[in-house]
Amino acid sequence: MNIQQIIDLWMSGGWVMIPLLALSLFIYGLSCQLLVYFSKRTYLKFSDSDWLHWVNNPSEGQGELGEIIRYTQDGKENEDTIRDRFTEVILSKIPSLDRKLNLLNTLVATAPLMGLLGTVLGMLTTFSGIAGGGGKTIDLISGGISEALITTEMGLLIAIPGYFFGYLLKRKRDELETFLVHVETVTLQQKFTSKYFDDSNSPTSRPPSMQGKTSSDLEDSDLEWSPA
Repeated sequence: MNIQQIIDLWMSGGWVMIPLLALSLFIYGLSCQLLVYFSKRTYLKFSDSDWLHWVNNPSEGQGELGEIIRYTQDGKENEDTIRDRFTEVILSKIPSLDRKLNLLNTLVATAPLMGLLGTVLGMLTTFSGIAGGGGKTIDLISGGISEALITTEMGLLIAIPGYFFGYLLKRKRDELETFLVHVETVTLQQKFTSKYFDDSNSPTSRPPSMQGKTSSDLEDSDLEWSPA
């Protein structure tokens, strides 16, 4: 089958095939763009041991994750400030991904509807041929049926893989958000929880019930407390 035959077969579905083609290009172009974006987030494959050292030594951080750790920690000793910085990082990434994913899901859901529109137009052509009669009745009927079937088929062929792409990309988006929240949690634990327990001679860093006690005097119930 040469290119001209493919074009003729495609156009036998009527003018609806043109917006279907444009729709498929948008869907898979956007999907590829998001896949490339996630493939560049190599730090998602890191284990805790790979980047935990950077939390304690931000200046040694490497790559995009190192930049995130430095941005959220360098010169920041206040817990609320670090939380705000992590919130900024998450808001700079997740909402834009959500907008693209919502657009992708909308385009994928539109494809079968476009195919259904072609089906309706094809059936109208078929009924018109039946009503008109004459020598071209068979041609009109066969053309209408062909248009009705091809557009439905193409709409489904475009949408079904698109749903799988949408699911895959949604999982990657959730993995990214979960990872960033995990980094925030570990950072706060390393900088504040451990700092509290190490500083046993600083009564002002403890709640009233624990002031005046040394580390050896602390009971298990006391150790469950964490600073606000």
